[in-house]
Amino acid sequence: MSLNDYRFRSLWSVRADTGRVFDALVDLASYPAWWPDIRTVHQLDDDTAEVVCRSTLPYDLTFRLHRAIEDAPNGRMRVDMTGDLEGYVQGDVAEHRAAGALLAISQRVVVTKPLLRVLSPVARPVFRANHALMMRRGQRGFRAYLGA
Repeated sequence: MSLNDYRFRSLWSVRADTGRVFDALVDLASYPAWWPDIRTVHQLDDDTAEVVCRSTLPYDLTFRLHRAIEDAPNGRMRVDMTGDLEGYVQGDVAEHRAAGALLAISQRVVVTKPLLRVLSPVARPVFRANHALMMRRGQRGFRAYLGA
């Protein structure tokens, strides 16, 4: 694995019905309303959106998300990413006895933004921490958005 290759996994417990969680997850246009790090989502077609995000560090990431899987009965969605990050993000929603729903988010991306590629050998731990903060804010916003 190169220094520009990242794998992340997050688990979000949400006190909401799995169907509501899945519906909100696949509604990319709603992300800026509940996730402060997602600055804009511009729908390009039914399956593709351009996203601009910025977390704690002072740089934007711009990428396109293209729907690869949307399987509501099994609670799985996956989008392929191109742009400043290339790879995929997958969300799996399952019932959880104590929490209501558990959302497992898996990401595998390669950084293509030139500045970040240059900094990655020394800043990798900072980039990972930045991602963790972004995901934490996303989880809080998602719970609030769903009233969970």
